[in-house]
This record gives sequence, C-alpha cells and structure tokens, in this order.
Amino acid sequence: MIMPRAADQLLLPANPWFIALTLIVALMVDMVPAGRLAAMPDVLAVVLVFWGVHQPRRVGVLWAFIFGLLVDVHDGALLGQHALAYSGLSYGAILLHRRLTWFPLGGQAVQVLPLFFAAHALALIVRMLVGGMWPGWSVLLAPVFEAALWPVASVLLLAPQRRAPDRDANRPL
Repeated sequence: MIMPRAADQLLLPANPWFIALTLIVALMVDMVPAGRLAAMPDVLAVVLVFWGVHQPRRVGVLWAFIFGLLVDVHDGALLGQHALAYSGLSYGAILLHRRLTWFPLGGQAVQVLPLFFAAHALALIVRMLVGGMWPGWSVLLAPVFEAALWPVASVLLLAPQRRAPDRDANRPL
C-alpha cells in the first residue's frame, strides 16, 4: 500500500471545536499589543494555512476572509487589506493541501514559505497603494519566521488527532 512518507500513523478526525478554538486563540495572540513590528510573525496566518492544508473543507477561503476582516477592524487597517491577503493565503493552502502532506515538516516549511511571502506582499501592495508608510526591509523577515513556526504548529495542532501508540487487540487500526 502506498502511504505518504510523513504519515507514519493514522490520525483521528479533527474536532470542529478544536479547530475553532485554535483559530480564536491565534486571533487573540495576534491582537496582543506587543508593539507590532514589521518582522513579527502572523500566528493567525500560520494557523489558517495549517487548517487549510489539513482540513480544507472546514476552514476555507470564507473563514480566512472573515478572520481577515476581524484583523483589519482590530488593527485599524484599510478594511479588506488582511482579508484579501488571508483569502489568497487560504486559497494557496487549499491548492497545496494534497502535495504538502507528502513532505517531512522541514520540506513543508519550505513549501509554505512562498505562500507567506505572497500574502505579505499582497498586504504591503494594498497598504502602499492607499498611501501607507513603508514598514522597512524587516517586513521580509515575517514570512521566514512564519515558515519557521510551521513545524511547531504542525506538531501542536496535530497532537489531539494522534492515535495512541499502544494497540488494542479489539481495535483493528
């Protein structure tokens, strides 16, 4: 039987409440007033891409757009700036979802790095078109930090779905 290299064990179905909780917690982490720097990673973007890859039917472009509007309202940004970036990010994650799971976590981080760069570039272009200020060259570090967070997010968010390593004689899987 052909199995993906990264899938060394079967996963339980994802709980919709857990998905919602992780998205809300990621939104709250992004809303913490920690002196928003241009190089600060966007945790919500990482979680949206993760669920777009692992649960594309539950977390899609619509949820990314809604969370983007919430971030726009909170940050006082141009309404739709983050919504457009998150929607494109989610669309890219859904396009990659079948291919991405075949790679190990390091390879997955390299695969999602262009998605994060594209989302930040799109948000930056929208900001600059309406007369916003240039955030500096440190804005190029944020996608790198987000890609570096990808393995950590994968391990943490897939932990509730992992099956117990001890097999029961009455359980076939």
